[in-house]
Amino acid sequence: MESFTLGSLLDVMGELFSDEISIAVTNTKEYIYYRPSKRVDLKIKPGDLVKPGTIAHKALLANQKTSEFINREIFGVPYHGMAVPFEHEGKLQGCVMAIYPAFTEGKSVVTVKSPDGWKPIPFTEVKYLEVKDRKTHVHAEGYSGTNKNSLQEFEFILPRESFIRCHRSFIVNVHHIEEIYPDTHSTFVLAMNNGARIPVSQSYSSYFRKLLGF
Repeated sequence: MESFTLGSLLDVMGELFSDEISIAVTNTKEYIYYRPSKRVDLKIKPGDLVKPGTIAHKALLANQKTSEFINREIFGVPYHGMAVPFEHEGKLQGCVMAIYPAFTEGKSVVTVKSPDGWKPIPFTEVKYLEVKDRKTHVHAEGYSGTNKNSLQEFEFILPRESFIRCHRSFIVNVHHIEEIYPDTHSTFVLAMNNGARIPVSQSYSSYFRKLLGF
């Protein structure tokens, strides 16, 4: 039991939470543990200092449970966070955090660059998004264009009941998947209803299967 570390304990505890929640632990100055999720990754590393304005800093400063939305200025992505400080012998030792993706409400189109300007495409018509040549390409029926947002940013914009990240380079609209095939190079290949074939990578396979229920 002596070799059972804090990290291994938190990894096990993390299995109790949704795949969409990241877990972090700090001492009073820096992060000592981080477990990213598939939906939100703040790219924290053990040893990184706790920055002012983060949910961890707010909780440590107030020495009380803190829960609020944090904008993208610090980590590059917005998130909802909950942080709970912990003490030992009456002295503040650090905090434990649950980090949730921040979903954007009210927007229903993706605006892509066209040869003559920009074209709004309703979410329902977007078949998939692909990163290629350092650009995000949005594919709809009979039309493709580029958008300035990264796939990680799109994960917060697009409705999660329809769009799933299946690969580091792809997000798909599940309503445009015709069939799912096993594959040797990636865990699955998605046959889209426009004829495209989209890979599901090993790192996203269990998350993808869980969300689609197979």
